[in-house]
Amino acid sequence: MAGPTVFAQVMALGHRETFNRCVERYSGDAYVKNFSCRDQWLAMAFAQLTYRESLRDLESALGARTGLLYQMGFRSPVLRSTLADANERRDWRIYADWAQTLIQRARRLYAKDSLGIELDQTVYALDSTVIDLCLNLFPWAHFRSTKAAIKLHTLLDLRGSIPTFLSLTEGSVHDVNILDLIPLEPGAVYVMDKGYVDFCRLGKMNDTGAFFVTRAKTNTAYYVAESRPVDETTGLRCDQTIRLRGVQSKRDYPNGLRRIHFVDEKKDMSLVFLTNLFLPPALVIADLYRARWRIELFFKWIKQHLCIHSFMGTSSNAVRTQVWTAVATYLLVAILKKTVVKAPSMHEILQVLSVTPFEQVSIGELFAERQTPIDTSFGTDYIPNLFS
Repeated sequence: MAGPTVFAQVMALGHRETFNRCVERYSGDAYVKNFSCRDQWLAMAFAQLTYRESLRDLESALGARTGLLYQMGFRSPVLRSTLADANERRDWRIYADWAQTLIQRARRLYAKDSLGIELDQTVYALDSTVIDLCLNLFPWAHFRSTKAAIKLHTLLDLRGSIPTFLSLTEGSVHDVNILDLIPLEPGAVYVMDKGYVDFCRLGKMNDTGAFFVTRAKTNTAYYVAESRPVDETTGLRCDQTIRLRGVQSKRDYPNGLRRIHFVDEKKDMSLVFLTNLFLPPALVIADLYRARWRIELFFKWIKQHLCIHSFMGTSSNAVRTQVWTAVATYLLVAILKKTVVKAPSMHEILQVLSVTPFEQVSIGELFAERQTPIDTSFGTDYIPNLFS
């Protein structure tokens, strides 16, 4: 008797009982006779793993192997009209909660990965990426007068490159507003660019016991309270304790800040950092900010490998459903890489899964004899652990 399909084995990594609880929380299957939330999730995950970019394309791909649908986990046929209705009407929070449960599992698996920096604390990178949309089809996604877009705000755990917090907003929402939403973890370090500099919000972060590393804006008014010696041969130019001068900024952030000036001669860049981390050496602060580039690689990677550039619905609910199912699929493959297939890169795993979803062979056997190339599609500097 043939075993389960490759697709079914990947989906089995997500605990069925946990998914059912997410569905029950929002009454996702209330009054549903056919095509449950489980069928919807499997269809959207299949679209991600096999790079299907339209409902018609997805329907054709699954319709070509109807004899295997039951072995893949489906309990109803996948029709584009039925899936379109499900994406429009069923609460996207079902899949957001589902992704959050997978985030917790993935973080535990990658918790011991090396950060590449001599620091014991958890380090997060915070940033956003814009996903362009057609204004005529997505008029609710306000961005500019002639353009629609959504923003995917992401807090990335740099150990393993696992997203721990995601928020999908209209493109017009400013990045700094997300600081009000992210869960602050005392003792953790949050690395951000200067678009997140708001001394009121940074003051609240400092008060909770969290640390931040960010770039200084050129118009920041301050005076130097203390200056420490630096080795200029390392690229450092100054390591200072400063206090803000502005009336409002002093009120918002009355404590001292550490200001570090670093020059990267290879890239001809002059960088000024602000942080409330005073104990680590100044070069560690520079390395922390350099590691922030991993979130840029993460955004580039998901845009290249996940279907979030063309959408199978035009409503806010449909777009959010597709983004969250894409994130959940990414996390399942990350869990697969750590628990079953440890050798290949994420890129290679996805390439193999995309052409073997209907195969009835063990995933372990499928990858057993493969080599372990390094995925260098983003260059060699600071390749995220998860991708290599």
